Amino acid sequence: METLFSILHVVTAVFIVGPMAILPMTAMRAVRAGNASQVAVLAKSTNLFSLLSLLVVVFGFGVMGMADEKYNLSVTTPWVLWSIILYIVALGLSLFVVVPTMRKAAEALGAVDAANPAAAAAPSRYPAIAAGSGVASLLLVAVVVLMVWKP
Repeated sequence: METLFSILHVVTAVFIVGPMAILPMTAMRAVRAGNASQVAVLAKSTNLFSLLSLLVVVFGFGVMGMADEKYNLSVTTPWVLWSIILYIVALGLSLFVVVPTMRKAAEALGAVDAANPAAAAAPSRYPAIAAGSGVASLLLVAVVVLMVWKP
């Protein structure tokens, strides 16, 4: 059963957290191109993947709960605790900074008239999406390092 949870933990991390980190980068391209509908869809998708990423945590706790006693794993194990903290910060950035900014960018791009596409909307939202998603991605990379290294 531990092997099944380990597989589910890794698979959900790859196929759910991966898109959570990558989709905002695609949205930045759509913002530059002035494509409001694509930015709106990517905001919804990023929000969905961010919420689904909680499955990774659930499976991770399952793996930790089934781990052999010799590993002495708990939530207070330093690398586990730091992984949880970094993930929560990355999730918060994604849900409360990146996704709302992407939604605002989509609204702003949609409001720009057809004669002047991507006028002021694209530059005004792009830095916030880039910074928020960049920091979230770096935090998620740190979580991966902690999960593999287990200092």
